[in-house]
Amino acid sequence: MRFIVLALAALLAVAAPGAVARERIQVAGAVSHVRDGDTIEVAGVALRLEGLHAPELREPGGGAARDWMVAHTAGQPVVCELTGARSFDRRVAVCRNADGDLASQLIAAGLGRDCPRFSAGRYAAYETAAGRALALPRYCVPRLPPSSTARP
Repeated sequence: MRFIVLALAALLAVAAPGAVARERIQVAGAVSHVRDGDTIEVAGVALRLEGLHAPELREPGGGAARDWMVAHTAGQPVVCELTGARSFDRRVAVCRNADGDLASQLIAAGLGRDCPRFSAGRYAAYETAAGRALALPRYCVPRLPPSSTARP
């Protein structure tokens, strides 16, 4: 009986490794393309920077955010840690260049905002007055649990 339990435990560990320990996957290499202020491509992988809101290209500030990202990343090495989440065709990641976290840098430059629903507020301290003037989309606002919105 003891052998069966040990064999079953070993089988579960092999069959469901994510249930035992979550391994962080990294993508590293030169940035080959900048789509906009919050999406880059590295090693053929489209990466959405977690916790960052940058204006879309058609919105005020969108071109400036993209231009900043190009100037600070194009052709330069970055290391991105995938979160396991996806956003459309993109993998969600926290990416760093030689100067540190890309999202915090873009926000500190006044070209983006902390997106607290996905950052848990880790970039709020980097926001500038110019950045706070950018509209924060509804998808960045943290959702309240259903019990907190119920009426008595």
